[in-house]
Amino acid sequence: MNRQRIYLDHQATTPLDPRVYEAMQPYFMEKFGNPASKSHPFGWEAAEAVDNAREQVARLIGATPPEVIFTSGATEAVNLAIKGVAEMYATKGRHIITVETEHRAVLDTCRAVELAGFQITRLGVDRQGLLSLDHLRAALTDDTILVCVMQANNEIGVVQDIAAIGALCRERKIFLFVDGAQSVGKLPVDVEAQRIDLLALSGHKMYGPKGIGALYVRRRHPQVRLKAQIHGGGHQRGLRSGTLPTPLIVGLGAACVLAAGEMETESQRLIELRERLVAGLRSHLDDVQLNGHPKKRLPGNANLSFPGLDGATLLTRLAGIAVSSGSACTTEKAEPSHVLQALRLPPDLAQASLRFGLGRSTTQAEIDMAIELVVQAVQEGRNARSAS
Repeated sequence: MNRQRIYLDHQATTPLDPRVYEAMQPYFMEKFGNPASKSHPFGWEAAEAVDNAREQVARLIGATPPEVIFTSGATEAVNLAIKGVAEMYATKGRHIITVETEHRAVLDTCRAVELAGFQITRLGVDRQGLLSLDHLRAALTDDTILVCVMQANNEIGVVQDIAAIGALCRERKIFLFVDGAQSVGKLPVDVEAQRIDLLALSGHKMYGPKGIGALYVRRRHPQVRLKAQIHGGGHQRGLRSGTLPTPLIVGLGAACVLAAGEMETESQRLIELRERLVAGLRSHLDDVQLNGHPKKRLPGNANLSFPGLDGATLLTRLAGIAVSSGSACTTEKAEPSHVLQALRLPPDLAQASLRFGLGRSTTQAEIDMAIELVVQAVQEGRNARSAS
């Protein structure tokens, strides 16, 4: 094992699974047709591959293939879902509810529609990161058209009770949009059982390629209609125009098949490794704090605070381990994580946090090495601070 290459940032991105790469390869050169070319075998071959991948994605989330719209990633899917619903149903209502701990893709998109004249309610969470169903129920009005709740948080890994939220929204005839970028492929998702009306997912968060994602859009009971955000050609039921990237779509489908087959055993393995990591650090450092719910969280996520230290500074002492001090999408910002602030974590603890993301490639030997290196870095950092 190379001591300088321990990757523990799987919430930021996952490595492409070799089996996914193998499935994609023929569609870069040998099978290069445009799936929209209906008049010759090159196009037919590509279209068949796209249809197959659409079915694979749908099967993983309990949907039907026509309900899967391919996008460039989860961020585009989020924009299509929120803006698409807002523009289509503006005459029915102009109120949208989201949560303070959502990914910036959701929060910023909600801000954009707010500037366009919609009312946005941003609900808080408890100190473990969970949304109260009672608070959500109280926030619903006759003007509410959409509720946006992520299933699993990208920073603290906390998993919301989507089935209960979905039941409440369905009862009130309000659409539920779920950001599933972190959960699809890692946790069971069933859009029917959980009453999800729109769901965003991302290829590179589940060992697929970057640059590809999808949006599930319910077609019946109830039907969700969207205003397209990208025009030109009328691809994918007119909801998202543009030439489909066959190799990336094939890769996403292959990643979904692998996730479906390995999710249960892999989840248990990651839970054991995560517990080993947390217990190992706590056995040497007596004040390590786990942020978020201790059990209702992604199997491979541990967001930890190390009091007395700055997370960004601590990272410089951990050059051999790939971890992060927040979301990969907001690491250029100096202020504390908005997610940890929403948990009402004191600023010093929020600044002292690191996110450990375990994944398919993580081994027990790497966890043991990470414990050793983190303990050393924390002790050195505290000693340096005491001496200054």
